[in-house]
Amino acid sequence: MKATFVRASQVPERWLLYDASEHNLGRMASAIAMNLMGKDRPTYTPSELSGAHVVVVNAERSVVSGKKAEVKFYPHYTRFAGGLKNISMADVRQRRPADIVSLAVRRMLPKSKLGQAMLARLKVYSGPKHPHSAQNPVKVSK
Repeated sequence: MKATFVRASQVPERWLLYDASEHNLGRMASAIAMNLMGKDRPTYTPSELSGAHVVVVNAERSVVSGKKAEVKFYPHYTRFAGGLKNISMADVRQRRPADIVSLAVRRMLPKSKLGQAMLARLKVYSGPKHPHSAQNPVKVSK
């Protein structure tokens, strides 16, 4: 049986649009990670950048279940002795709402240079407007 190897230049570019106010955060993040890696396509090649570009709008209104909005913390180390900081999800939502979605997706991608290139294809906006309308992103519904 012959294996096919698809180069990134052979795969047509796709643009997807997610509205974070319509999706659960974790389920949306895992679907976005699959789209960025290209695992939702039959031409998936692990060593190639063949995934889609993903635009996420309304990140400030992302949906979480249970008490995660009050209980979940994001650890951050300042590289000083005793410099471990824990920032609550409510504080992150107030200061930088786009970071909630991008952190959830980043932690589901490969930890390599290819994963960093995949993350560069993710565009997260806190409001309903985005500057990528010229690419005609396809809206993804539940």
